[in-house]
Amino acid sequence: MKHIVSISIGSSKRNHKIELEVAGQSFVVERIGTDGDIQKAIEMVRELDGKVDAFGMGGIDVYLNAGKSRYKIKDAVPIYEAAQKTPMVDGSGLKVSLEKEVPGFINDNVEDITGKKVFVLPAIDRYAMAEGFEALGCELVLGDLMVALGINIPIKSLRTLDKMASIFAPIACRLPFEMLYPTGKEQNSGASKAGKLDKYFEDADIIAGDFHYIRQFMPSSMEGKMIVTNTVTKEDIQWMEDCGIRVLVTSTPDLSGRSFGTNVIEAMLVTLIEKEVESITSEDYLKALADINFRPRVVHFTKRQELKISGV
Repeated sequence: MKHIVSISIGSSKRNHKIELEVAGQSFVVERIGTDGDIQKAIEMVRELDGKVDAFGMGGIDVYLNAGKSRYKIKDAVPIYEAAQKTPMVDGSGLKVSLEKEVPGFINDNVEDITGKKVFVLPAIDRYAMAEGFEALGCELVLGDLMVALGINIPIKSLRTLDKMASIFAPIACRLPFEMLYPTGKEQNSGASKAGKLDKYFEDADIIAGDFHYIRQFMPSSMEGKMIVTNTVTKEDIQWMEDCGIRVLVTSTPDLSGRSFGTNVIEAMLVTLIEKEVESITSEDYLKALADINFRPRVVHFTKRQELKISGV
């Protein structure tokens, strides 16, 4: 039995553990949050190193990617380097492969979204997904400056984001991570910053990106909107239904009532792909996903039923 552990600096209240069978192999998959404590995350990685089959790094990425450039997040490096024996991934391999395909999947399998207005929070973390929407002719509003730096300036294209990232990202990546992203208890605080960006939520047809940012800023009334995100719990889904969300799409499938983060699914795939992590390509990930029939999860709230299309 393969053992996958995601060590997250997010809230421990979102912990989850399941057993499942994929491609004829049994897995134990668990997510362990450290409530924002980076040193605790490092210690847990060191304790489990060599004892599990793959690590996921949750709540933080090693790099931010924008176009052809990538920027190393200072606080993530010690966590990543703590794993000396067990392979560790942060989900970026799936973000640049699987998530780029999600808008096309929605367009082909859920509804026509060509030309729709999409608010992405933030696009530098979901760059490939934003590329997928852009390829469909969607009208983008990128909330990177708003949610990460508190600067209320919308970015209207990925090209502009690339230019902005070259200025702001090298500085931002050296700041304490809790200044950039909700960690620990902040992930349980609900819509703690609602009201600040209401206009952009209300103008959009689709809200896409990191769920913790969406939850912090989203207004309580979002009738008829679509959310495209990841890493949601049953409680999160109920909250979205209460807010009037019409359709939810998560880039990863439903695993025992939970859409795990890309880092978890990537860690599972690493154990199935017979290559060193550094040599695994986007094509390798996409092929492995197709082989095990992992597909995005779709919830139609207006029908009060979930379309179970993950193949698990």
